Amino acid sequence: MDLRIFTEPQQGATYDTLLTVAKATEDLGFDAFFRSDHYLRMGDGDGLPGPTDAWITLAGLARETSRIRLGTLMTAGTFRLPGVLAIQVAQIDQMSGGRVELGLGAGWFEEEHKAYGIPFPKEKFGRLEEQLAIVTGLWETKPGETFDFHGTYYDLTDSPALPKPAQARIPVLIGGHGATRTPRLAARYADEFNMPFASVEDSDRQFGRVRAAAEAAGRAADDIVFSNALVVCVGRDDREVARRAAAIGREVDELKANGLAGSPAEVVDKIGRYAGIGSRRLYLQILDLADLDHLELISAEVQSQLS
Repeated sequence: MDLRIFTEPQQGATYDTLLTVAKATEDLGFDAFFRSDHYLRMGDGDGLPGPTDAWITLAGLARETSRIRLGTLMTAGTFRLPGVLAIQVAQIDQMSGGRVELGLGAGWFEEEHKAYGIPFPKEKFGRLEEQLAIVTGLWETKPGETFDFHGTYYDLTDSPALPKPAQARIPVLIGGHGATRTPRLAARYADEFNMPFASVEDSDRQFGRVRAAAEAAGRAADDIVFSNALVVCVGRDDREVARRAAAIGREVDELKANGLAGSPAEVVDKIGRYAGIGSRRLYLQILDLADLDHLELISAEVQSQLS
């Protein structure tokens, strides 16, 4: 089971804060540092000092780290044109020496679009499908050849399909709870399918849909990595768990029901339940980015038991 650190910087974090967490992620032996792609805080608070851009952040981290994977859960398809996104991600992959992964979703948070003047189209899923075809098509086009795409939403003619990533294939992550279109899209494009903030039972059902869709498309279901994203709140004792829960404005019982919370032993036990349904990777949502002791505890007493 790979453990990856997942941050939500739209809630309020500077690049320097994210760099500190990313370096701790690397030093403590975690597999990857991922971040959300949002421009507006969710819930209460002022969101100071304001948002940071996901791919600008990852470009900086690409030069400041050496081992960990870097990526998004999930880049909103509404934020960037697919040709531009393909260039950005390929360049950062080069900058990192081939450590980038692209999580791409349709986009959903209408308020952030209104706040920053970003168009929020009614038909988002159809656009996402074309975006995936374009981004992967550009990367897969052989040097010296050109790429064309003529769809409902996007039109590319005689693209040189440059630059190329450092990796032969940048892993593409698709995720979500949709019962029909999402599994079909994952079966076609995903290297990894991620189930965000879901129970073991709901994850098991959705993984089954994705496996069935892959097999129907003539693809081995084992070709896809299945993963979960879950909030994490670990403490050596009940008092420490309660302190960490209060710091992120959550209740302990709720976190235990909907995330990974409690003692290291409790968390390891619950991780085992996700592993039992085929989840091979966990994105640990860290909401208090100043609490580096939390990362150290997870590394020493949770991750060490999963080796």
